Amino acid sequence: MPRFYCSDIEAATGRIDPVFLHSPQYECEPLSDLLATRVILKVETMNPIRSFKGRGADLLVQQANKPLLCASAGNFGQAMAYATRKYKVPLTVVASVNANAFKVDRMKALGAEVILQGEDFDAAKVFAHQLAAERQLRFVEDSFDVETAIGAGTIGLELLHYPEPLDALLVPVGNGALINGIGSVYKEKSPATKIIGVQAAGAPAMVESWKARKRIMHESISTIADGIGVRIPVKEALDDLEGVMDETLLVSEESLLLSMKILYRTAGLIVEPSGAAGIAALLEHGPFKSMKVGVILCGSNLTQEQLNTWLT
Repeated sequence: MPRFYCSDIEAATGRIDPVFLHSPQYECEPLSDLLATRVILKVETMNPIRSFKGRGADLLVQQANKPLLCASAGNFGQAMAYATRKYKVPLTVVASVNANAFKVDRMKALGAEVILQGEDFDAAKVFAHQLAAERQLRFVEDSFDVETAIGAGTIGLELLHYPEPLDALLVPVGNGALINGIGSVYKEKSPATKIIGVQAAGAPAMVESWKARKRIMHESISTIADGIGVRIPVKEALDDLEGVMDETLLVSEESLLLSMKILYRTAGLIVEPSGAAGIAALLEHGPFKSMKVGVILCGSNLTQEQLNTWLT
């Protein structure tokens, strides 16, 4: 039985902080010309946290009545910090010792207590579960808490207003909230649009699990796309994918880097590796020629060193 419906997403549009809603969506003609594909960008980077995750976090924190604790690679933590500051709810975030320094600094600046623990996101999440139990705090989890997917689903509602129907949507897949939310909307409102999940080849756990119809976990991952770098899928989010995601594609690190540069040069947009995953899929995979393809640019939080190294 589904954990949420399109009607839940429609109801959420009136509750989410408007600063995260109605993000730009348009065809980028230079990009379309370069890729021989009509590329419709959905730019989720032009908000206070430079990420789509503010939609779901705002919805989730509205209902909180006690201090919260979460684990994050950075963008979800920023979203939670922004929302908890707004609603005056204490927040602790556990991030990896290798987490993006810019994202960590932003979480702290937004008022969260940040604890660095574990070599990667999933190790940090294990520690966060233990710490929440010790401190008797509510542990909130991206993609497990349905508000994160419901909030992300409002992106799909907005894309439905694009003047022409889309042939396909390329959606980065991390824990799964983004594609589960958007996919739920499109399966009900525009079922002819293919929903295609994109992961880094160096972190393929969700794609492999979806294909195998069971959780497949990895001991380690290797990708610069920290926002979608998941090695232990959330079971509930994986279950939600059933009937929502039509296809999957894996992309290389080289394609992610090239896609970031292409987006900067053709669209003037700074996008982090996970946000560029959809463009990387267009570069690597061929069946999109002459199609109308929506691409979700889901985040743009980069350190100065990353900007200097990856975009020049």
